[in-house]
Amino acid sequence: MNEKGLPPMLITLAGIRASGRHGANPGERLQAQEFVVDLSVWVHPGGDRLEETVDYRDIVRTARQAIASKSFILLETLAEAVADSVIALGDIARVTAVVHKPGAAASLGVGDVSAEATVNE
Repeated sequence: MNEKGLPPMLITLAGIRASGRHGANPGERLQAQEFVVDLSVWVHPGGDRLEETVDYRDIVRTARQAIASKSFILLETLAEAVADSVIALGDIARVTAVVHKPGAAASLGVGDVSAEATVNE
């Protein structure tokens, strides 16, 4: 609940594309590859003004920076880093980040490879 007694509201952003160097195989960390992020972001409602909430553009930019700025071996660690970076924007109650790795799915012959992480304020 926020100071007005309102519960968090959900913003969903799907299909955020970003490049990063992540993977269990050393070669995966040498060359950037595509990742796709789906975010569920529970924000504390304010009013009907952009200054009273979290800007979608900031959320997308932050998720992309989290993927591009560091290198992780595990996809689940990357998902947690994305969720942590988004919740750090403030005025957010909870974030769930699902990070998809299209290249891994293609190499395995499966429809999707992803990891999900949820963090709370």
